Amino acid sequence: MLNEIRSLNEECGVFGVWGHPDANQLAYFGLHSLQHRGQEGAGIVTNDNGQLLGYRDRGLLADVFRNPENLAQLTGEAAIGHVRYATAGSHGLENIQPFLFDFADGQFALAHNGNLTNAVTLRRQLEDEGAILKSSSDSEILMHLIRRAAGPDLHTKVKTALNQIHGGFAYVLLTQDSLIAMLDPNGFRPLSIGQMANGAYVVASETCALNAVEAIFIRDVQPGEVVTIDRDGLHSDFFTTETTHSICSMEYIYFARPDSDICGINVHAARKRMGKRLAAETGVDADMVIGVPNSSLSAASGYAEASGLPYEMGLVKNQYVGRTFIQPTQALREQGVNRKLAVVKSVVAGKRIVLVDDSIVRGTTSKHIVKRLKEAGALEVHLRVASPPLKYPCFYGIDIQTREELIASQQSVAQMCETIGADSLAFLSQEGLIDAIGLHQDAPYSGLCMAYFNGDYPTPLYDYEADYQASLKQDKE
Repeated sequence: MLNEIRSLNEECGVFGVWGHPDANQLAYFGLHSLQHRGQEGAGIVTNDNGQLLGYRDRGLLADVFRNPENLAQLTGEAAIGHVRYATAGSHGLENIQPFLFDFADGQFALAHNGNLTNAVTLRRQLEDEGAILKSSSDSEILMHLIRRAAGPDLHTKVKTALNQIHGGFAYVLLTQDSLIAMLDPNGFRPLSIGQMANGAYVVASETCALNAVEAIFIRDVQPGEVVTIDRDGLHSDFFTTETTHSICSMEYIYFARPDSDICGINVHAARKRMGKRLAAETGVDADMVIGVPNSSLSAASGYAEASGLPYEMGLVKNQYVGRTFIQPTQALREQGVNRKLAVVKSVVAGKRIVLVDDSIVRGTTSKHIVKRLKEAGALEVHLRVASPPLKYPCFYGIDIQTREELIASQQSVAQMCETIGADSLAFLSQEGLIDAIGLHQDAPYSGLCMAYFNGDYPTPLYDYEADYQASLKQDKE
């Protein structure tokens, strides 16, 4: 696929801090480290002695808060923040999070990472009951469910609402007296807790954000868990005991930053092991190994180390061009490749190259890269992919929801190789991926969600089931 120039996109990143006088600044720095998870919009809401203050807009975090006053006005000792890439809902300002709700009896702010598989049904039910939803995002649904839930207190209502939603979700909810973090029963999305020197608590989608604000990692939020942080400290509860760990394998393959740890596994180390296993499974006679910047570089170094081939810089990324996958059309994405990557001709000319990428979605950018390498004089380009073929859509928070957009679901490996123009093409096996990540949990696939590769979804698909079955039927016909 295409690393940071492709069309597979992460859902979002969330961040929260409780108990620090510079909560707005910490939220900004935390979100900056999560910018890779979403570039369409960003926002921060703070709690200043019970009053919630928010600002959000479209664009990169630095653009949203280009005017220092926009951040300075967000005073208080608690905050939540969000960077967005849309997987549900339109790209308008109304869908930029955190959502700030002003009710007669109090204020709430909500940020969400993931995708609900029963959002259409819930939205229809809520609207039939008279609810007015201000956005087209599925993230807003939880707040309406909380408001309609029966129970003696907010905590009970939150747990009741969480049992009505399905899919992949990591929420942070800021109230006038607490910060609440919630994770789906499968733990599809990473969510970690840290603590700062002054005792302030931090919650973030990735541990790289904890590092950015010098918070010490405490632990991960567990599947089905509700963590409440208030003036009395941190409190844990569960809204369900029916949990099965299924962390998204694409977090390790592509989405997360290499300096993040997910479920105790360092992402860079896991990717390097993927590259080593890939070399063992798919070795080829060549002169050098190069990786597609940036998320494939760890796997490429592992491949080179295991194969004994030199690891060279045959492609250079322009760090000052925005991630091309946010372009609205495939044509614009392809145009962005030329600006995004440069071929080092003196390195690749006259050489047989192993090109390591982390995954392939549509194949169009892979085709373009192979073509440019050969135009630069590469004698052979052997494409090696540090993950299994992506054959099935994701319904838990990644924007691939039809099989038609996945080249591996439409073509054999040999056909893909011909389409892309490589001299050979091979993928990491499913077993190799599971072993390389090394979770070793007592759960299917060692605690990983492998549905993108084998179609074995850990949960019912609810609103997506009919469309998915129709796509399978069409494939057979």
